[in-house]
Amino acid sequence: MCGKITARRRQSGMTLPEMMFTLMVGSILGAAVLSFSLYAGKSFAALTNYVDLEQKSQNALDNMTREVRQVNRVLSFGTTTLRGQVITNTITFEDSDGANLTYTFTGDVLVRNKAGVNRVVLTNCDYLTFQVFQRNPIAGAWDQWSTTVATNTKLISVSWVCSRNILGNRMNTESVQTAKVVIRKE
Repeated sequence: MCGKITARRRQSGMTLPEMMFTLMVGSILGAAVLSFSLYAGKSFAALTNYVDLEQKSQNALDNMTREVRQVNRVLSFGTTTLRGQVITNTITFEDSDGANLTYTFTGDVLVRNKAGVNRVVLTNCDYLTFQVFQRNPIAGAWDQWSTTVATNTKLISVSWVCSRNILGNRMNTESVQTAKVVIRKE
């Protein structure tokens, strides 16, 4: 009789406390795996986003500096502000072929316009500014002197900050992308 009871206990299933303990441990492990997966996915998305953002920003800067070096002169520049915040930032050049070349920053987009054809150069911009400087007025001095007259402009400085949203959070801000470009023909 003692042998029948032992055999019956070996065949029986799990007890309620054993099942509850197993479910609890499984739930904790499942939550840990899920949380790690979400973290890894967000990190991968952030890394991919940063690489793409940096590449587009660098391409925009390279193309823009190449074009600005070849222009004949600056025709105009200016900003429009509303409540102390820059709304539009524009600079217009006379290109080497005599046509107007304009870069306009509005909202979060930098647009290039030449001969009436608009092309988006950069998106997701939080901030963009153009600064203009004149020739060195003192012989042997290398400081840049800001100017308010377009025809005196020899050096253009462009700076921007870009960022994107990942899962509803603003992330991957580039500190600042900056270039100082000397107009060769001026």
